[in-house]
Amino acid sequence: MSRDGYKIERLAWRDEVLAQIALPRGVLRVTLGLGSGLARRPGDPPDRLWAIGDRGPNLKIKQAVEQYGLDHLRKLAEIDGAKVMPRPDIGPTIAELSLKDGVVSFVRALPLRTPGGRLLSGLPLPGGGEAEMEPTFDLDGALLAPDGGADTEGLVALRDGGFWAADEYGPSLMRIDPQGVVTARWTPQGVTGECDPPLEAILPAIAARRRLNRGFEALSISPDEAWLYVSFQSPLDLADDEARSRHARIWKLDAATGAVAAQYVYPFDRPSSFGRDKAAGDVKRRDLKICETVCIGPDRLLVLERISRTAKVYLVELAGPGASPQHLDVATRPTIEELEPQDMAGAGVPVLAKTLIFSTDDAPEVGADLEGMAVMSDRELILVNDNDFGIEGVETRFFRITFDKAVLR
Repeated sequence: MSRDGYKIERLAWRDEVLAQIALPRGVLRVTLGLGSGLARRPGDPPDRLWAIGDRGPNLKIKQAVEQYGLDHLRKLAEIDGAKVMPRPDIGPTIAELSLKDGVVSFVRALPLRTPGGRLLSGLPLPGGGEAEMEPTFDLDGALLAPDGGADTEGLVALRDGGFWAADEYGPSLMRIDPQGVVTARWTPQGVTGECDPPLEAILPAIAARRRLNRGFEALSISPDEAWLYVSFQSPLDLADDEARSRHARIWKLDAATGAVAAQYVYPFDRPSSFGRDKAAGDVKRRDLKICETVCIGPDRLLVLERISRTAKVYLVELAGPGASPQHLDVATRPTIEELEPQDMAGAGVPVLAKTLIFSTDDAPEVGADLEGMAVMSDRELILVNDNDFGIEGVETRFFRITFDKAVLR
């Protein structure tokens, strides 16, 4: 559909089926996980895309019992946050995709592996809070122990054929070789445990204060591959009154060492400005999230900000040194998350300015739960939803936004 300023096209795609599991009440269909992050690398053919899914297929207990007849799991409903992983062997995977003539096609999959050859699971790191918040069971109802897996989100594709991926659990950043082997894993200081490859606790300890399941969500890289830009999905858990938190942190990291070169503060929009979500019910600040970023020039990012139904794409310039380095210290008070907007400048915390590029409130044909974003040219943007491995019947939906002018540069 065309409108003033841009044209929208839904791209054709057929979900890749990974497994069909016969259950007492029907067949559970598991498809390729896509949509947690999209990427392109310098030198890629003009039709090439890379995608990554999250931790793997999982069912809510109510769904497992009522929809699929797994009555023996009913007792797990009493456990807060309990989930079922029907196929624990299906975990984080990078997919190579091709986009030609309005059709997205699957080329190949790169399941992530440890240096020892084991498939990386979607289970959390040992000792992490995620195992307590979302205890995970198999189809027989047996508890699955944390084993150093990952909940992958953002993806970067590198010139040498390798990748970087962001993980919500640790949170952590993972360097991945062209064959899908995780060769290095950076975590916050203080986050340790047995893992393959060994954890390198070199990131600031304050990163471990992310809200559970709201860790590193978006990842992008500078054109010269010298700098990584990693975004927290939500404000850190550093405010007595969570309702006051209205800013997320974006770090500029040295891609060789993990050192933080600058910390930037991204201001969320008012929850009520997300029209579709507001129409569907009550919306709160805690619902806001950064889901994807793309670097389109030195210190220039596109940011995908959303709740669920409405998504907005903003351009931000990471100008200046960012927030005072003291705000990387977990002991600093007041924290960025506690500061009122009028107090930010006085506390050495400049707030990023945002320029709106696109909002799905103006494009009702674009679906919900968008998490992946890729720039194909200075006027062509690809968006994709998180399909959650098709577990809840969600289809993967790709959308191409073609702007009349070169706005993506």
